[in-house]
Amino acid sequence: MQRLKTRPQFQAAMAGGTVSRTAHFALHRLVLDANSAAAAVNPIASSGPDSLPSVQGSQALFAVHEVWLGAMVPKRWAKRAVTRNTIKRQIYAVADLFEARLPQAAHVVRLRATFDRKQFVSATSDPLKLAVRAELLQLFGHAARRPAVAPVPAQVAP
Repeated sequence: MQRLKTRPQFQAAMAGGTVSRTAHFALHRLVLDANSAAAAVNPIASSGPDSLPSVQGSQALFAVHEVWLGAMVPKRWAKRAVTRNTIKRQIYAVADLFEARLPQAAHVVRLRATFDRKQFVSATSDPLKLAVRAELLQLFGHAARRPAVAPVPAQVAP
């Protein structure tokens, strides 16, 4: 499993659309199309009137055809760095369990709501880890059941 590292990779993966949601997380997926990636690697084939630079540009960010994963845990929803790091570790650990079942695509797991600090007092408590893990198992389980459909390029009118 490859990890997303650059901002354009995260932006491209998030533009692919939401595949699954739970109360606290959202999973975004950009399906990597082998034909588009081959065209992006070959600059001669990618130039011309029928080329789609936006699709080819996002495909060029992911040269290796594997499962790509990134985790977004904003300060807005997890104030303490120790909590953010704990949640990211859980995301990557659960993703490793589902790697074989996920399609070759770029995935971003995004924290979209805060965990109640009254219920989870400690930043790295076992109840918080169990709650995060349970939601992530549900999130990835739903995403693994959904088929990966490559985006259909829009036809340009003459």
